[in-house]
Amino acid sequence: MQQPHPYEPYQPYEPYEPYEPPTAPRDKNRGRPVVIAVAALLLLVLVPVAIDRFMAVQVESRAAKAFQQGMRTPLPPEVHVHGFPVLTQIAAGTLRDVDITAHDIPADDTTSLLPVSELSLHLAGLTKSDDDRQARARSAQATAHLTYTDISHTLGLEISQGSRPDQLKATVALPLGNSVTATTTFSAASDNRIAFKNFKLTGGLLSGAAETILDKAFDQPIQLQNIPDGLHLRSVTATENGLTAHFSGTSVTFHAAGTTQSTTTEDNSSRLPA
Repeated sequence: MQQPHPYEPYQPYEPYEPYEPPTAPRDKNRGRPVVIAVAALLLLVLVPVAIDRFMAVQVESRAAKAFQQGMRTPLPPEVHVHGFPVLTQIAAGTLRDVDITAHDIPADDTTSLLPVSELSLHLAGLTKSDDDRQARARSAQATAHLTYTDISHTLGLEISQGSRPDQLKATVALPLGNSVTATTTFSAASDNRIAFKNFKLTGGLLSGAAETILDKAFDQPIQLQNIPDGLHLRSVTATENGLTAHFSGTSVTFHAAGTTQSTTTEDNSSRLPA
């Protein structure tokens, strides 16, 4: 008789794990073509921009040097050429928009003419002649700042701001510490001049000497010098620090240094190289 097998306890099967095929090693060079393509694209964009910016800086530097020589300023003016690309503007021979700010522009005769402490120009459609003797803007806007110190020196008496935007205060020092004060209104006149009118005594006793000084100071308009041909004075306003004069014009011309200037009073020439 067969003996029964001894009892063997139940042995559970190992849990089933799905088969996962081995992964291939990652190709480190797979993304390199993409990186190269992006880098090439950046070069195509950045290199022309860098070249264009370099040419713009060169144009601005040459223009600053030319304007400094023409205006005889102690430092080169600030020049900024607007628009991109500048290379196409240079190739076409016309700069679309140019901003120039010059400081401390002297008058031809500082004893009788008024210097300009700052002149800010916005030029549209700037071109130069074939012989580089002049530059011309299709149109231009300009703002000139005139200090009370320079105005006082030009008129020969102390000038300060009046109570209105179109008014100045004048003070004449007299012997024994006395003084006379007066006010006068002003306005833009033809040929880029500032004219005075409505003279009124506001303080002190008007002696013969003081009256002579005031009459001499305000009898004739004062002339603004070194304003480019074609720019015409439109308005003048008194501020805390001096007078602000606004100009505009078309076909505004800048002459080369040493070029013979017109002596007519219709336009005042500035000697600015192209």
